Amino acid sequence: MKRFFDFLISIIALISLLPLIVIVAVLIYFKLGSPILFTQDRPGLNGKIFKMMKFRSMLDAKDKQGNLLPDDQRMTKFGGFLRSTSLDELPGLLNVIKGDMSLVGPRPLLVQYLPLYSPEQARRHDVRPGITGWAQVNGRNAISWEDKFKLDVWYVENQSFLLDIKILFLTVKKVFVREGISGDGHVTMEPFKGNQNDG
Repeated sequence: MKRFFDFLISIIALISLLPLIVIVAVLIYFKLGSPILFTQDRPGLNGKIFKMMKFRSMLDAKDKQGNLLPDDQRMTKFGGFLRSTSLDELPGLLNVIKGDMSLVGPRPLLVQYLPLYSPEQARRHDVRPGITGWAQVNGRNAISWEDKFKLDVWYVENQSFLLDIKILFLTVKKVFVREGISGDGHVTMEPFKGNQNDG
């Protein structure tokens, strides 16, 4: 039922939001350049790697050595608007239609984090990752990694259709309020470096 719901809602959303998606894509092209889409390898269900799609929200500015500048130096006001309104997540509907993601689930994080998880934290990959999730409506990037992972695992243990509906409604509310977009001192959230009690 969850997969059917994801597929149906994503198709409806993609069709109904198509004019907005086109407008956002055109604005990104003129304000940030090409490519319009940002794609990156992320771990999905059971840790299987897939290409996650988002709208680009940063410049490709590099230093003299050809390395990308820090996120806070590449983020523009327009890019910040895309993130705060979650408009950058719209291409993720294609990931949901393909079956890589769900509308609701733990957010897909970076591949390099995989070996850093404790066995308990790794349980977040027992379900498909989501465009939004329990952690996103309970602090998003303004909570600690430890709390984020606890919320992710709680969702895995308590997932239900009604909970997904609740999270979707809370997500809409969070988008309008624009809470928890950034962690302290970071454009999004500081990188995960492993658990403090790891030897």
